[in-house]
Amino acid sequence: MKQLPSPALIVFGCLLAALPASAEEKQGNIVEYLGKEKVTDTVEGTAIHTFTKGLVMGGSRASRNTGSTPKEPIVASLLLDPTFRIEEGTEGRRSRGGDVMKWETIEADEKQEFSDRRLRSGYLYLEYDSAGEQTVLLDASGSTKVFVNGLPHEGDHYDFGWSLIPIHLKAGSNNLLMTGGRFSRMRARLLVPKAPVQLTPRDKTLPDILVEDDAVLLGGIRIVNASNDWFAGTIECDLGGNSRTTAIARVSPLNTRKVAFQIPSPSNPDGEKQSASVILKTAAGTELSRLGIVLNVRSQHAHHKRTFLSRIDQSVQYYAVAPCTNHELAKPAMFLSVHGASVEATGQAAAYKQKDWGHLVAPTNRRPFGFAWEDWGRLDALEVLNHAEQLFDTDQQRTYLTGHSMGGHGTWYLGATYPDRFAAIGPAAGYPDLLSYRDSFRHRLKTASDEDLERFGMTRKRADQMVKEMESKTVEHPDMDAMIRRAGNPSRTLKLQRNYLQQGVYILHGEKDTVVPTYLAREMREVLAKFHPDFCYYEYPGGTHWYGNHSVDWQPLFDFFQFRKIKASEEIEKLEFHTASPGVSASSHFVTIIQQVNPFEISSFQFERGELPKLTFANVSAVSVDLKKMGQPDKIKVTDQEFDVKRREAISLKLDGDSWTLVEEIPKSEKGPHRSGGFKDAFRHGLMLVYATGGSASENTWYYHRAKHDAETFYYRANGNVEIVPDTDFVSANHVDRNVILYGNQDNNAAWESLLQGAPLQVANGSLQLGDRTLTGDHYGAYVIYPRKDSAFASVGVVTATGDRGMKAAYSNHYLVNGTSFPDVLIFDDKVLAEGLDGVTASGFFGNDWSVENGDFVWKSSE
Repeated sequence: MKQLPSPALIVFGCLLAALPASAEEKQGNIVEYLGKEKVTDTVEGTAIHTFTKGLVMGGSRASRNTGSTPKEPIVASLLLDPTFRIEEGTEGRRSRGGDVMKWETIEADEKQEFSDRRLRSGYLYLEYDSAGEQTVLLDASGSTKVFVNGLPHEGDHYDFGWSLIPIHLKAGSNNLLMTGGRFSRMRARLLVPKAPVQLTPRDKTLPDILVEDDAVLLGGIRIVNASNDWFAGTIECDLGGNSRTTAIARVSPLNTRKVAFQIPSPSNPDGEKQSASVILKTAAGTELSRLGIVLNVRSQHAHHKRTFLSRIDQSVQYYAVAPCTNHELAKPAMFLSVHGASVEATGQAAAYKQKDWGHLVAPTNRRPFGFAWEDWGRLDALEVLNHAEQLFDTDQQRTYLTGHSMGGHGTWYLGATYPDRFAAIGPAAGYPDLLSYRDSFRHRLKTASDEDLERFGMTRKRADQMVKEMESKTVEHPDMDAMIRRAGNPSRTLKLQRNYLQQGVYILHGEKDTVVPTYLAREMREVLAKFHPDFCYYEYPGGTHWYGNHSVDWQPLFDFFQFRKIKASEEIEKLEFHTASPGVSASSHFVTIIQQVNPFEISSFQFERGELPKLTFANVSAVSVDLKKMGQPDKIKVTDQEFDVKRREAISLKLDGDSWTLVEEIPKSEKGPHRSGGFKDAFRHGLMLVYATGGSASENTWYYHRAKHDAETFYYRANGNVEIVPDTDFVSANHVDRNVILYGNQDNNAAWESLLQGAPLQVANGSLQLGDRTLTGDHYGAYVIYPRKDSAFASVGVVTATGDRGMKAAYSNHYLVNGTSFPDVLIFDDKVLAEGLDGVTASGFFGNDWSVENGDFVWKSSE
């Protein structure tokens, strides 16, 4: 691994750092920083047009990707104003400083890329005149989103060169609006596909072949369907004289989907690499596309990577392993190492020498940037931990957690969220909370030199203005803002800080780290010093953000780990546990918090064994206790109540007023660890996207592309594999226990009745009803999560609207971005795109019985 340059710092909008000159001077995209080549080949087709002229307008860095409802006035005009036109010299928007910003001509450079500082969080507008209707592949990079003739698509904001979007061009003028973000460069070209359906070599997920293992392996590969028909067929993989055939799920029209396929184990693998053929065939067996792949051959006793099938979305994910050198060791330890921003899991594991007392595994966070180990990054870490513990048969009392940079944050976060899974944690160069890391940008702006500011195209006046805005305590609609932010409490690590009492903590940080400022580690040292009896702090003298592999593979840290293990439950004398949502984290040892009094506020329990074991709770309304794990007491005390629990292995308790009552169990139809909201939780459990086909032609087109937009985003950000299904093909009995994301309303989506009949939310053309409140008009949209009544744990996520304007207002899928928060319900009108929070009508949480009456909601006073 090498020292991460400035883009590692841009991950959350932090644009300034005093890095060494070698890093500062290095130019290029994030792929080049990692020592890889950006994808530039166009083997999927022939380029018919490369965009070299366009219009550019600057944006606002501070307002983009910083909340659940960002202000996007240009997008609002594009989608909602039929008179909106983009032409040279026309006014587009005002800067945060009040200056009028206009569309100006821009031309591509010699690399056929547009390069301009204004593209960083700005906009690029392009036009193409097509002689007739045709289907092409859009190969574009550097943008966060791309709107093609007003329809949204995911961009390629990490500039990997992975984007390959089949689009339909109309005869005459076609327009593209690309929204900027991370880099000041963009590229766009149009390809005529070489075949209607084909495999692409871009962004494969492949395992290593292990010479000692003859098991069938799993890979992930993308199918490009540039036709107007649904495609279903098979993938055949031939390797070393063996063959495996995998039936693939349908790929929707004009879509690219990454699917799982089986790879046979070669009969006698030799050498360092093995070549294989991957063949795409129709259901009738006709070959459509053939691709060669190369797999590394490794020993299972050396560094390697493994793949597995994720339960989140049936995608193929991988993790890297630095295996234990003692092959005969029974029940070795497990080290879970979580990587930093832009780092591959293979690079993370390679930074460690193999240990003689345990296996080290490095999950991917779903992508090199992923989700900062929150949301689906958190779920990926848990899937890998569970998979590896079972595979390697490790000692679960000796499981440890460490990570660097963003992975240092992941260590703080996962350690606080699952304190009984780890005997000790070791955050290296980490920040405890995304909010504190974002706040470090303010600190850097205040202390930046004029030279630093000039390098980022910023004046001292503008920097001072941004600092003033960041320090302002004024909030629009504070009650609404607080309700939305409450859904993010599971990510507020410092609210869970006392969970670290269950672990040893070793903090490692470079003395001169300016990427994750050293003062953040010193602040955590002060936090722990107030209550924690078992932590160590080491500041590496002269250390920057990355000062060699010992930035992570630090022997004193592993020595610290070796002397700690998780206590057996029956040995615990005192225990406390805190959580913001049972759906994220519910248990520690023998106590499980099932329901909360106030959803997504901090809940906790305290346990003291003593002569009579005692439990006390805060913000808890239902709980279960595993008495067998506790040590089989005859009696326990809950607050001031005593319960006879002799000969009982477990009990469930429910709060009734101020008293606790023994109950048989908490019904699965109610909220609990299995299903507790908010809206983001809908995107798991084998999610599938069901779009409306029963509306007008424009509605049907929009809702299909809206579902495809989410599928594209989940693929790009989460290496995902998402199934898209028309409502007329959806049959509940055929998709048992799968989460469903429903696009449309009860008038245009045929699946609404089977999934949401009797739900407190009902949406039709012209009206939205939630409980006893009804909103009328075509301008409302909503994001809602609700349980599938035919499943004990699956949910329905609803992306809905009352008409055309509400439908367009619901274009944004910021719920698939880490650092954003969405309650069970978010209702908004068509002002939300341009005005952000001011366009939110209502937000809140259903009650534990999934009712509105027992829930907690905030409504805009005018509604």
